[in-house]
Amino acid sequence: MFHKLMLKTVVGCVAVASALVFTASAGALGYAPLNHAGPRLSVSKALLSEALVCTGNLSGSKHRPILLVPGTTVTPREDFAWNWEVALADQNWPFCTIQLPDDSMGNIEVAGEYVVYAIRTMYAEAHERIDIVGHSQGGMVPRWALRFWPDTRRMVRHDIGLSASNHGTLDAIALCAAGCAPAIWQQVTDSNFLKALNSRAETFPGIDYTEIYTNDDEVVVPNFGPHASSAVHGGGGAITNVAIQQVCPNDVAEHLGIGTYDNTAYQIAMEALTHSGSGNPSLVPKSVCLDPLMPGVDPLTFATDFGDAGAAVATALATTPFVAHEPPLACYVTASCKRS
Repeated sequence: MFHKLMLKTVVGCVAVASALVFTASAGALGYAPLNHAGPRLSVSKALLSEALVCTGNLSGSKHRPILLVPGTTVTPREDFAWNWEVALADQNWPFCTIQLPDDSMGNIEVAGEYVVYAIRTMYAEAHERIDIVGHSQGGMVPRWALRFWPDTRRMVRHDIGLSASNHGTLDAIALCAAGCAPAIWQQVTDSNFLKALNSRAETFPGIDYTEIYTNDDEVVVPNFGPHASSAVHGGGGAITNVAIQQVCPNDVAEHLGIGTYDNTAYQIAMEALTHSGSGNPSLVPKSVCLDPLMPGVDPLTFATDFGDAGAAVATALATTPFVAHEPPLACYVTASCKRS
């Protein structure tokens, strides 16, 4: 996620060489068909395994296991350890977190491989389809896995995004004027990465999609109306796109808040997770609007916990090396790529 603190970050530029092997325009060659098998994972199994941490018995619970995917600039600790993880553990709900490389600031195509590995591993252990809850980039990158590794589609039941950057943000255009981190380049509105992500189909049959966002989002912009950046459209599967203000009009949670403490977003997500189909906001009682903090958040430590998350955002933005251009797309994104 790019928090509003990023606007205060001193802009610098450190040019680095790209290790990706494909530089031609994917649009000129055509995007990969939806049924093209995904490539072998390039990240070592040791690194992938180390990044996946699971809590509870994935195969022996009445609840489907949940994969928690963090946003840009943060690790699962800052994003989920003081809220979602506590709430799920209190309900004996098994879950796993995946730590994306470089605090989710590196190439999102590589981050996608971590999510592919997590989906496959959790599915194999649970012996059933899993659910995904992701914040910001973490709500978007699972869709990269589903788009370009089609075997993962039968392994996921519900994909829930909390202010997911599904169509990028206008904020990143100015932020990247003098260079920015790879992941931020890729989340610029109309980036090559996002065009590939949303090519041919945004959703897939058999998967339920619930995209929850806030009209007060200052990071994923614009995030209101039928064309909100977080919203997804068409392709198959049940889809719900909902702003928290549609349930609680006075909820003022912003981008960081919707994924870390906001009770409205949590209750909409839990309604989806406990019923078939995509989320039904009309079933969320209005009483949730009386408490801004979701279960799991300690009111006594909330200020410190939320402050630590904001500080992590600022630190990552200030210390991650910049690149001058968006990373080129990998070969497998295109229809012309040779597959073994």
